[in-house]
Parts: sequence; structure tokens; C-alpha cells
Amino acid sequence: MIDYQSLRFDYRHHTDQDASRPAHHPVVIVGAGPVGLTLAIDLALREVPVVLLDNDNTLSSGSRAICFAKRTLEVFDRLGCGDRMVDKGVSWHVGKVFFHDEQVYRFDLLPEPGHERPAFINLQQYYVEGYLVERAAALPLIDLRWNNKVTGIEQRDDGAALTIETPEGEYRLSAGHVAACDGSRSNLRQLLGQEAKGRTFRDRFLIADITMDADLPTERRFWFDPPFHPGQSVLLHKQADGMWRVDFQLGWDADPVEERKPENITPRVRALLDSIGFEGVQFQIGWASVYTFACQRMEHFRHGRVLFAGDSAHGVSPFGARGANSGVQDADNLAWKLAAVLKGEAPDALLDSYASEREYAADENIRHSTRATDFITPKSEVSRLFRDAVLELTKRHAFARTLVNSGRLSVPAVLRDSPLNTPDADADADADADAFAGAMVPGAAAADAPIVRADGRIGWLLRECHVARFTALLFGTGEAAERSLQALKSCDFPLHVVRVEGATPGGELAVQRYDAQPGTVYLLRPDQHVCARWRQPTAENIRAAIARALAKA
Repeated sequence: MIDYQSLRFDYRHHTDQDASRPAHHPVVIVGAGPVGLTLAIDLALREVPVVLLDNDNTLSSGSRAICFAKRTLEVFDRLGCGDRMVDKGVSWHVGKVFFHDEQVYRFDLLPEPGHERPAFINLQQYYVEGYLVERAAALPLIDLRWNNKVTGIEQRDDGAALTIETPEGEYRLSAGHVAACDGSRSNLRQLLGQEAKGRTFRDRFLIADITMDADLPTERRFWFDPPFHPGQSVLLHKQADGMWRVDFQLGWDADPVEERKPENITPRVRALLDSIGFEGVQFQIGWASVYTFACQRMEHFRHGRVLFAGDSAHGVSPFGARGANSGVQDADNLAWKLAAVLKGEAPDALLDSYASEREYAADENIRHSTRATDFITPKSEVSRLFRDAVLELTKRHAFARTLVNSGRLSVPAVLRDSPLNTPDADADADADADAFAGAMVPGAAAADAPIVRADGRIGWLLRECHVARFTALLFGTGEAAERSLQALKSCDFPLHVVRVEGATPGGELAVQRYDAQPGTVYLLRPDQHVCARWRQPTAENIRAAIARALAKA
């Protein structure tokens, strides 16, 4: 088994370093973490060559980001590495909340059947990065350069000039576009004189990765004010390789250096295990860190030819698994738009929609993250009294459970107000003929469901949408469906059409989730977000919606 934490990647001299003038590349990505790697792979699969620069030659150490959500796994499926992630990770969907020593609340994040992927997997970040690096290495259009640190950037009308430091000295590159995926301490953000603004939380938390031989259920456990850690909160997650992740709230006055010492971590873990019935179970500490955090973002994610994604653009608390998941969704949003602009299929304005859509998503994540943190770590006696009263009420009253916030877990943002969406047809003139029900509104990420594939086997809807272009979901059979099919064929645009027949095994669930009738069509962007839907489209409807989704209208 590969020890991804110990891997060291070789620095290699590149011919660009010998060029008499800076070599030009259409896209340079800075930062080979989960976000930069996701973006690079996505662009390469869309036939866009990429230079990916990283300032060191290692993967992350310790678990760090461990919760990867269903939508992120669906993105990894499209990139060709989702199966590997799920096979290695620990799948879960049940969470339990405790107050003092009593369970007060249980929740299920995936209460309905008919989804290929679990609500979440727990997988250490170094595995995710390692698998993405190996996937990138298999794609010839990705030029991954280790120990290449960007030390200067100069923007021009037609691109950007980068100064890069290596073990052999400096060289320069020219880039049509630059994606800044270089983390919360983004060097590119500083070089451009930008900053992320928001709220810093005056609290400290200890993360510890421990290995132990304990048969605990695969679920998320969160304690408020437990007897084994009074006045604070504790979170417990199972990871791959028999490893467990524990987060202990410490308070602002805790000494980070002292709290990281094994002799201070051990009694905290021992008290936790003893309290849940694992007295005497032996454990080992694999990695530990003490952190503080802030909920903040840059005002604008686009600055000329530089586009910011992931932690370089926005930051949230670790409660709710919104950091890495939202960063991967940034990359998912940006890749197809950048590819369309570079290929001349869309105007430059399409990149402005990346910024506006992901700024909206960041605001939503920050709002949820801030609320969770305020609930978990009340900063006044009144706030604590309110929180504790809510927790007491959850034992007997279902309404109170909606107020409990131990980290509302990551879901994809619904981009309802995106300028790329085509609004539903006005149904006023014909009662409810064109009205839709359900969650698959324009701007929503497409929901999965089992369907019958063209070869007659049962498959998954989103697997059939893993293409680098727009997809049309056509529902039903009969005359109405054939009229819609003819409209799709006549729109003069290379659409990928997926037929979904409700009478086939599994098809009923897809019809239900999309509130479909025979002839209903959903238009999906290349990132699988709904951008238009019709009961009975015309070729003109479809052409107009595609033009709008490409920022041409």
C-alpha cells in the first residue's frame, strides 16, 4: 500500500526554463491540492492543455479535509476516479447528536433510495490528492511541475506573465488565464494585492487522528458539553485504515504548542473512549494539529485573467464539510466555462458568471458555517442558555431538532438567480400546463436516479451525462416524446441526448424526481446543473437556452 503522506515527487527541469522568451500556455493553474488537481483533470478531459504548478513536492499530511459529499463524488466520477475514492473511503449517512451524556437527536442525510453515491465518504485528504495526482499523470495534456513557486505576476490585456522560482533559479511563463488554487494563504492573492474579508472566530480546536481496534458504528457523533470534555464540544468520525478523527474544542486561551503534545492529547482521547464503553482499548496518535478559523471570502473571484477557486477565494469553519467540497464545485463550475471560452464557443463574459455563481455559493456556505459555529461555540451566556434549551427540547419535540446546528452538512448551491438560467415558461395562459414541481429548478445540480441504459442494463442517470458538452434529458415515449426529440435534433447544436422512459425499471424514480411527463426535456450544462426545462420545447426554445447558458444572450 502506498504511503501517500511520505511521497516525494521529483523536481524536473523543463524546456520552458531554457526558452529565450517566456513560453505561452492557455491555462496555468497554481496549486496542486484537491481543487487545482480537479480543475486540471477536468480541463484536460475537455482537451485543454494545462500547466499545473505546485510550490513543493508533497501531498498533504494528516486527515485535514475528510468528508467528501455526494455531489463531490459525482464530480470525481466524471473525472474517472470516483470509484476508487468510494472503495477506499468510509461511507456514512447517519449522524447522532449528544448533549451531556445523552443522545438527543439522530439524522439521516440520505433518507431516500435510488442514489448511486452515499451522502458522504470519510477519506483522508492525502488519499484524495494521491488519487487525483495519479489520474492527472495518466492525462498527457497535464504538465504537473513540482517545486515551481510563483513569485511574481503581471497582468496584461491578453493574459498574464508569471515569474516562477525553482531549485535551479527563476524562469518566466506567459498564460492566457491563471487559476489561483493555492489555498487559504494564497500567494497569488497577495501578489495581486487582494485580501479575503470576513469574521475570525476566537476559539481553538484540536484535531487528532488516532488508530484503534474498536468496533464503533460508521456514523458521525457530535457531543455538546459532554462529561468527558465539560463546557466544550467534541466530534468523532471514522476514516479509512481503521483511523478515527477526533475534534476537541479547546477555547481561545488554549496553548497550541502544549495541546499538540501527545501527553496532553492522550488523556482527552482516553476519557472519550471510556465514556462510550471502550475502557482499556488501546490507541495510537497518528497526527495532530491545533487550528483557528475564519469565515471569509474575497470580494471578487475574478481579477482580469486570474480566477480564484477554493480556499484561496473563500474560507469557512470545518463544521459542515464545506471547504474542500465547495472548492471542488468551484473547479466543476470553472472548467467547462474556461474550455468554452478558449475554444471560441462562448464570449469572455461566461467567465464572469463563474465569479457571480461561486460568490453566491460562497456566501451561502459562509452563512451556514457561521450559524453552525455560533451554535457550537456560543460567546455569551444568553447564547449558551438558548443553545442548551434547544438541545433539551430535542429529546421530546421534533420542531426543536431543526434548530440544532452541529454543522449543517455540505450540499450543492442552487444557482436560482444565475444569468445563465432560462426561466420556466409562463403558465398563466394555460393553467398549470407548463408548471413544474420538485427540486430540479433551473440552477439546481441534477439529481441521480437508476435508469435503463441503451444496452438494456440498469445504470445511473448521471453516469449517462458524463460528457464534455450540454446534455438533454428526454422523458417518456409516444408522440409527445417524439416531437421533443425532433426539436432537439433540429436545434443545430451538438447535444448529448439521454432518453428516460418511466415505464422501465428505475425510470419511475427519475420521472418523479424531475416531475416529468412524456415529452418533458431538461437541459443540463456541462457541469450537470439544470439551465432550462420544458414540457414541450421547440428548436427555437432550445437554441435560445443554449445561447443564454453560454452568455451569448
